[in-house]
Amino acid sequence: MSFEAISNIAQAEAQAKTTVANAEVRAKQLAADAESAGRLAVESALGKAEDELAELGRQVNEKARRQAESLSGVLENQKAALRARAGGKMEAAAAKVVERIVNS
Repeated sequence: MSFEAISNIAQAEAQAKTTVANAEVRAKQLAADAESAGRLAVESALGKAEDELAELGRQVNEKARRQAESLSGVLENQKAALRARAGGKMEAAAAKVVERIVNS
């Protein structure tokens, strides 16, 4: 084999090693960039999910508050109705007690 052919082979091998090394560096950089982008995407999604969860919590609390207010009004109405009925029965009971005392 001629010296020129050996020199060309050595030069091609060196160039191939440089190309492989550059490709490895580029691949590592791409992997690091992808990992960083993925981490940012996960953090962003987590933040969005936390915000949505907080908003749902506020909505649930507001709905529960409105239902409690509504129920409170209904209970007040029922309480007033029971008091009115009890008041009428109290008068009838008092009249019976007086009647029994008077008739005894």
